[in-house]
Amino acid sequence: MKSKPLLGCIADDFTGATDLANMLVRGGMRTVQTIGVPAASAPIEADALVVALKSRTVEAGDAVRQSLAALEWLRAQGCRQFFFKYCSTFDSTDRGNIGPVTDALLNALSGSAEAFTIACPAFPENGRTVYRGHLFVGDALLNESGMENHPLTPMTDANLVRVLQRQTSSRVGLVRHSDVMQGAEAVRAAMASLGSSGVRVAIADAVSDEDLYTLGAACADLSLITGGSGLALGLPANFRRAGLLDEKVDAGGLQRVEGAAVVLAGSASKATNAQVAAWRESRPSFRIDPLAVARGESVVEQALAFARKYMHAENPEPVLIYATASPEQVKATQRELGVTEAGELVERTLASIARGLHLQGVRKFVVAGGETSGAVVQALDVRSLRIGEQIDPGVPATTTIGDEPIALALKSGNFGTVDFFSKALAHLEGHAG
Repeated sequence: MKSKPLLGCIADDFTGATDLANMLVRGGMRTVQTIGVPAASAPIEADALVVALKSRTVEAGDAVRQSLAALEWLRAQGCRQFFFKYCSTFDSTDRGNIGPVTDALLNALSGSAEAFTIACPAFPENGRTVYRGHLFVGDALLNESGMENHPLTPMTDANLVRVLQRQTSSRVGLVRHSDVMQGAEAVRAAMASLGSSGVRVAIADAVSDEDLYTLGAACADLSLITGGSGLALGLPANFRRAGLLDEKVDAGGLQRVEGAAVVLAGSASKATNAQVAAWRESRPSFRIDPLAVARGESVVEQALAFARKYMHAENPEPVLIYATASPEQVKATQRELGVTEAGELVERTLASIARGLHLQGVRKFVVAGGETSGAVVQALDVRSLRIGEQIDPGVPATTTIGDEPIALALKSGNFGTVDFFSKALAHLEGHAG
């Protein structure tokens, strides 16, 4: 008899989904990620399921509808507990979407206004910590970390209680670090006290992995947990303590994939800009100019010809095709094309390039940026992924499930070391044998 999945997860973008799945695999949970809500209801053999949505920056009502559809599918699969995953920099606007989606999921799971959950985007391994309700990126407050320049979700307030309260009619509270330091029982007592006072969602402080394990243990009985991928560190142990999960040393094993490789980058984050600069010092690259695309120039064909030249060289090598730019360049493009159109134009262009590269024999893709990753996996008609070993914190290797597998490394814009592209390609080649 096939075992039913234990944990059902809803992620608001594609790289966030793989980031979360990576954490679960590290905890010994066999994990499958779907791209969107599957049409079929056939049971999937896994310990955890992660539904990757593209709902972070859509209209709040649409994000709620997508998330509820994902919840319905996960419940049909038999999941016992649910996790709503968003970015470790709490990417959102005053309209949402973290608050509205959390409210909708809480209501659907409890049917009661007295439901309770926590919100914790902390990911100390990648420098994201929460203290006194304030989110830090490294040593900087969120609003001084570069996220204040994000083209779609500029984060200008580091106080997450305040940020989340602007998105929801539910009362928002805080589980303080002083409680977390005392252990899971103290956290449960703090949550009970908050819940009895009318709080439905509490920001939870966490400055270390130990804090995340404590929070995970404290949340064992919650129907819904919300946070960044770091919060998932403590969840597999809950199922293991309950006798529902065996140790699985091969949870991250992936199948062999043959074929050429490429790097695609659309993120404008600081980390991705540095990664692009490092690659360009010694390896071939092709820049996508959104304004040239808007003028009708044959940018897609030029990029494919550039890649083909290096794929078929005497000594073949992968290329980088990128639209990554500085904040100033991004703002200049947005002024000319509009914020939404500029982003969608880049996504459409990289998606078309990905399709063309696949037709040319590329079977290994390293992709930088959540929106870019979403566009690429949709262009490649990827329906589900088996999650493999970690490349860098928050970024695992993955392979598609099916007869003609594709190897993918989908990276959130701000993740990865400066040499991530080369490291990820080497990792995917290693999985290819």
